[in-house]
Amino acid sequence: MAWDEWQELKAAAAERSSQNMRLNQLPADGGGAGTGGQGDLVVRDDELGKLGDMAYGLREGLRKDADHARPNTFDASIELFNDGLAMGSALTELHDAWNSQLATLKEACAHISNHLDYSRAQHAKDEVKVLTEMRDADGELMGVSRIQDYLK
Repeated sequence: MAWDEWQELKAAAAERSSQNMRLNQLPADGGGAGTGGQGDLVVRDDELGKLGDMAYGLREGLRKDADHARPNTFDASIELFNDGLAMGSALTELHDAWNSQLATLKEACAHISNHLDYSRAQHAKDEVKVLTEMRDADGELMGVSRIQDYLK
């Protein structure tokens, strides 16, 4: 690839990026934080649960399916190394790198799943606490401020 071609590709990528990026402004429809527009962050417990289940399923799939070739790869690397071929040590390095990356990926999936489970549980606790604190001695929901008492 020539330098001029590289510069043209960079400029085209920057142009595409700038067309899709909006910083420090509301969407054209006027929605935004706290306005009820599409920019509001809304998370539902069932969605967090599904995402957590997906992350757990991915981890379990990796645990089961990503390790099929490892024993054969290791055995082949030992045989090649013992036969005096440099490819044996290279295959051992590949084997070790694969194991390391696989462990990192499985750990990341587990972390995501655990964090989503924790977030769901913490949100439920927070919700109960807020509702409990907003009830009076009779179990009725109290007003958020004293102003509501005067509006009755």
